[in-house]
Amino acid sequence: MDLKVAQDFTNEWVRAWNAHDLGTLLAHFADDVTFRSPVAARVLDGSDGVLRGKAALRAYWEKGLQLIPDLRFEVVGTYVGVDALVINYRNQKGGLVNEVLLFDGPLVVEGYGTYLGDDPNPAGAR
Repeated sequence: MDLKVAQDFTNEWVRAWNAHDLGTLLAHFADDVTFRSPVAARVLDGSDGVLRGKAALRAYWEKGLQLIPDLRFEVVGTYVGVDALVINYRNQKGGLVNEVLLFDGPLVVEGYGTYLGDDPNPAGAR
């Protein structure tokens, strides 16, 4: 992955999250994306934390924004791989999070939300 592409993606990603603009965010994800998050396992009834498809990802993010209306991210670092991007950020409560995104061409096909193990409420949901 080209460094400029990664930086542009990260800048748009954080702007869209902070604006709660799910349409812009989801435009970067493949229709058959798989996303894994321990927070999804807690906030979505019956979820094992594995979201399959863009519609499931949208439902998770919509639920997250309902639970955390003050959600806001600050990027701390961006790490670039061959076809991967890791965005290290601080959430609205100061918690450090890594989002690991795997790409096939310009679209994310697989993603992982990862949190510090000692944070009992990593998303800040009330």
